Amino acid sequence: MSRCWLMKSEPNTYSIDDLERDRHTHWDGVRNYQARNLMRGMEVGDRVLFYHSSANPPGVAGLARVVKPAYPDPTARDPDSEYYDPKATDDDPRWYMVDIEYVAHLPELVPLADLKAAEGLEDMVVTKRSRLSVQPVELAECDIVLAMGARSDG
Repeated sequence: MSRCWLMKSEPNTYSIDDLERDRHTHWDGVRNYQARNLMRGMEVGDRVLFYHSSANPPGVAGLARVVKPAYPDPTARDPDSEYYDPKATDDDPRWYMVDIEYVAHLPELVPLADLKAAEGLEDMVVTKRSRLSVQPVELAECDIVLAMGARSDG
């Protein structure tokens, strides 16, 4: 059974529209140990709620899928990268990334305020003021969010 995750990106940096255009991407530059450890637990086929952070309003904008499990993030070894870490080595790469592919835009953005108000999402990590860029999502929570995003007033 696949799992579900929430991955945050600022839409002016990389949005669900960018992922749709590119079809797939690598999720590099994560420099938080907890987020890194979560990514190391991702498996091919896991669902990803694509979350627009630092947006007005912030919220879940689309769905992606993990297509390559965690592997060393080469930006950690690149001195010209903003994500360079001089402590990263071939023997201890320190930082990892995964590859994801576009699945779909949600017909309706699911704003953070709606996530916080929804029954069944009271314990969802993102509703607890978590700044973590990669978060686990319970399967029942994922289904609720996707159902919320499928609603359309039009």
